[in-house]
Amino acid sequence: MSETSAIRPHLKRRFETQRVVFWHDPEGEYAAGLDTLGLEGVQTVRVTNDEYAVRNRLLHHEPKTKFLVYRSGTVPTGIGNWLLDLELAYGVFTADRTSLVQQELGLTADGIGEVLLARDSFFRVSRRVQGLKKLLNADDDARLLQAKMSAVLLGQSEHSLLEITRILLIENAGGAYAKYGALAEHGLDEFYWQGVASIYGYVSPNPSIADFTLWMFRQANAGFKVERSVGLRNIQLDFGSLRNDRRSQEALTTLAKRAARDLDYASTIEDASFRDLLGDDLFEETDRTIISDLARAVTERTVSPREVAEVIRSRQSSIWIVGYRKLYAAIGCASDLLSALTTLELSMQSFDEGLEQYRSNWFRIDQLYRQFTYAARTAEFSGPLECLRAQVEKFYANKFLYDLGNAWQQQVDGVDGWKSVALRSQTSFYTDHVAPITRDGRRKAVVIISDALRYEIADELGSRIRQEDRYDADLKAMLGVLPSYTQLGMAALLPHSTIGHSKDGDPVLADGQRTDNTVNRSKVLAAVDGKAIQAEDVLSLTRDELRELYQQHQVLYVYHDRIDATGDTAGTERQVFEAAEETLRELIDLIKRLTNANATNILITADHGFLFQDTALEDAFYLSTRPQGDDIKATKRRYVLGRGLKEDHAFKTFTSAQLGLDGDLEIQIPKSIHRLRLPGAGSRFVHGGASLQEIIVPVLTINKKRKSDLRTVSVKILPEADKITTGQLIIKLFQAEPVSEKVRPLVLRAGLYVGKILISNQLSLTFDRDSTDQRDRYQNAHMLLKQDANDHNNSPVEFRLEEPIPGTNQWRVYGKAIYTLKRSFASDFDF
Repeated sequence: MSETSAIRPHLKRRFETQRVVFWHDPEGEYAAGLDTLGLEGVQTVRVTNDEYAVRNRLLHHEPKTKFLVYRSGTVPTGIGNWLLDLELAYGVFTADRTSLVQQELGLTADGIGEVLLARDSFFRVSRRVQGLKKLLNADDDARLLQAKMSAVLLGQSEHSLLEITRILLIENAGGAYAKYGALAEHGLDEFYWQGVASIYGYVSPNPSIADFTLWMFRQANAGFKVERSVGLRNIQLDFGSLRNDRRSQEALTTLAKRAARDLDYASTIEDASFRDLLGDDLFEETDRTIISDLARAVTERTVSPREVAEVIRSRQSSIWIVGYRKLYAAIGCASDLLSALTTLELSMQSFDEGLEQYRSNWFRIDQLYRQFTYAARTAEFSGPLECLRAQVEKFYANKFLYDLGNAWQQQVDGVDGWKSVALRSQTSFYTDHVAPITRDGRRKAVVIISDALRYEIADELGSRIRQEDRYDADLKAMLGVLPSYTQLGMAALLPHSTIGHSKDGDPVLADGQRTDNTVNRSKVLAAVDGKAIQAEDVLSLTRDELRELYQQHQVLYVYHDRIDATGDTAGTERQVFEAAEETLRELIDLIKRLTNANATNILITADHGFLFQDTALEDAFYLSTRPQGDDIKATKRRYVLGRGLKEDHAFKTFTSAQLGLDGDLEIQIPKSIHRLRLPGAGSRFVHGGASLQEIIVPVLTINKKRKSDLRTVSVKILPEADKITTGQLIIKLFQAEPVSEKVRPLVLRAGLYVGKILISNQLSLTFDRDSTDQRDRYQNAHMLLKQDANDHNNSPVEFRLEEPIPGTNQWRVYGKAIYTLKRSFASDFDF
């Protein structure tokens, strides 16, 4: 800075706003280069004991000329300085580095010079100085200057202790050091730790980010409960922001795992029950322990389904939920299933009553079993569920599949024809469901046939569809054809007068025409101006292409095959419930594509259902006998086709006529849920028989409305007072209606504000209760005031609920309540 040229920009900037600049150079170090400054339009005057003459020239002789008044040596003080009044008016320029920087920053508060001198290295990089100037205000003091210098070094604009700490914790979680190292390089690490000590209460002879992190998690684990500690109140509030803010959430989970290991947290809760841990989500080990103990309690039947549901609901807000959602879902399904099986009454007085009972109630057991098995199989780890899984498999196979199969078989044994008063036959599908749509010639119909879409899967599909905006779905059931296998079921769904097996069994014929592939089905459908097409072909079409296809035909049959293709292969049959989940997603996608192509009348159905259990079957589930007959055409795990079949108590035998089929073939069905043991075939997934799971076939009618029919739940604020007198405030909130298919849950953000200033913690609140009992839909917002809330004592304070603006990261006010802050100094530390 001894170069005169370095001074020129500072002087030039001064002359942009004033006519006269006084320059004091006590050591005279710049005197030699004074004439080389080259300040255009500026007269340079050296003061050499001629103060009066200089004064006269400035004020009277050349009152409009710009002057640089240079004074070296010691300048007289007080009234001895004849230029004092002018120096006070125009200010005095000095050329030492600290003064130059301070002048450039425009800061005048006490202590600024000391900071600039101590942190000189920071100011040697112009880019940093320019970045700092953008953050500074003229009245910033030495503390704010250092905070903003820290922000510049960390590459951010926020300079609060919270935001600086956030950046340092994110860096530490990633195993880096550069940003903290930058603070240390310029001596600002000491400033940071002083702030942490005074605001958070962390003190250490050798502070470090790692040590501070461990201290912070230790305080959090203790509930931040140290009497009369303002620091812990501050770190409690900021810790909530660090954990819940998306910017730092991932880093905090990494640090939490590290802290849990260092604190050996797992050993401290190994004997805790799930009830002891419900309010805690600090460490991942909490969710693991809750899951293990909750699964044990469900297995031992020491917890009610209602309590299980409440535990699972409460854990959805855990920051660890992503890795454990499926495990919680599995436990919830298992609890409901085991509870239902405990009181399940499987008796029935007639064939029709059995059908009605299954489609109304019993199907939910199969649904819960599927949902449990899918969640357990696809969870990241399922160790805690092993005992529960064994219990579910045992009860489902023995107390449901086997008992229901035997009870239903008694009704099947008592019928001499395959028909029902309760359910229309699958063979009447076209007449009952498609023809009424297309009869007038103005409306078109789309039929989606998903192979092996079991009734309970269709029920869940209907629920998911109803959760889509403007969509409605109505589920009905049909009595499926027997044997319940693909070729016969697919034929039954086509328009026809008669269907039956061909001479050798397959292919199945509809009015004498083959029905065994898409081409042949299109030929059958041609009579009603219809076409058959595979679902993957539909999905490959553009919207315009699909729209054109839809316009060209009165009826479109779309064939989808995911479940059956997976279950019918021995190597993949255990993945059938994963296939069911994929089917649900694919069918919704298919529906949306079709409606976008102007399809308005969509039916979803299936050719048959299926039986499935995930564990290997015991020998008792296989028949020990083999079918006998004069001319056996097909032997499958769940049915036999032939002529002259020998009667056997292990089989129920039908003629084609009894089943409403053309031809002279006889059909034998293994009784109950028994299978024929066949080489090379899977045994867990089967169909073809007469169990309720195989022969109750869904028909789902889909409609799309013109207007939106989705909304979120309504939430009300219920203030119990209008004053805040302590450091905390509990506000009651009420979810005005239960969540349902058309009423969605709502996530709100809560905080206490004075204008735009947040003076409390900020909570994320989820309103997702589906209970019809109003008492279950209350919750409290527990607000903690920040230390600086006292600056707003006796002022109005707004409790504000905010909702996210869809498609953005912004929030808008959802609801508010006004309070008055009335706190005494004695209550500053009240919790």
